[in-house]
Amino acid sequence: MKIRQEGRAEMLGRYIIENKTTVRAAAKHFGISKSTVHKDVSERLRTEDPELYGRVKDILEINKQERHIRGGLATKRKYAEIACRKRSFK
Repeated sequence: MKIRQEGRAEMLGRYIIENKTTVRAAAKHFGISKSTVHKDVSERLRTEDPELYGRVKDILEINKQERHIRGGLATKRKYAEIACRKRSFK
């Protein structure tokens, strides 16, 4: 889905709030880079819609605090899959 720059920051901000999603998930949904999403919601949105910016900032701060937990869970799944494959070969 190709979207124009005008209004894109607001659209991304609303998507992040409605779905309580990460920058990475929003980028994947809209087919744009993480850098673009981050720039839109952290810089452009601040001037376009300060109230929406504040709400998005709160969600991004929560995501930042939980990032290490999600990383740990991903590592746990990875090694569980490796162990499962090793058992299958025996």
